[in-house]
Amino acid sequence: MCTHRPSCPSSDRSGRDTAHIVAAHPEQGWYLLCDGAIAFDDTGAVLPDGSVVGPHRAPVEHLSIAA
Repeated sequence: MCTHRPSCPSSDRSGRDTAHIVAAHPEQGWYLLCDGAIAFDDTGAVLPDGSVVGPHRAPVEHLSIAA
């Protein structure tokens, strides 16, 4: 699907998160990428082969506030 140059990494390679958005649906929380993957706002994805990538956000550190 990726027709621009340089081509984006395929959905089965590292760096797949850099694929370009070809259809955006932010109101629904998902984006179709040029490599055929569907990326979600929570950082999860469904790859073209049907496999699922779970969300991979960095853990949030809790702040302790001194009284």
